[in-house]
Amino acid sequence: MSDQLDPRSGNAELTELYTELAPTLERIVSSNVRAYRGLIEEACQSAWAGLLAHRSELIPGTELGWLATTATREALVLMRLERRDLSLEAEQEAEGEVLELPVVAGPEDAVDLRERLAEVRQLPARQHRMVMLQGFGYRYEEIAEVTGDSPRTVERQLLFARRRLAG
Repeated sequence: MSDQLDPRSGNAELTELYTELAPTLERIVSSNVRAYRGLIEEACQSAWAGLLAHRSELIPGTELGWLATTATREALVLMRLERRDLSLEAEQEAEGEVLELPVVAGPEDAVDLRERLAEVRQLPARQHRMVMLQGFGYRYEEIAEVTGDSPRTVERQLLFARRRLAG
């Protein structure tokens, strides 16, 4: 709970509102968005912080509706961000897959592989991720689903990456 919602901060009315509405808000957001509890809680806390800034603009009695709308939107934004930032390893673990590295024949192959991976790491983060997903065998549509981009954007970003790696 933030200091502004703490009873010791002198804002007893807001604290009472928080105590009354917080559980209901979490239930509403949970029913609107399928996400894990931590994300729902974070979205709700963000909405409460927004309420502090906008409370004077609200009609008394409409706080729950405003909070629910704001928290639901925030949860969707957080989910989209998490989907874009999800590591490949975490995603594979979630699907029960095991990351298997290729067996390298000798030291020359290991050096060559390291150099190629270093080149891929120099790509912009978005292109790097898409190249890695394609390397794991994902199709454009699957990459688009993981990254939240359109298949056409994936195709274009991979084309830019190939050109950059070739040049």
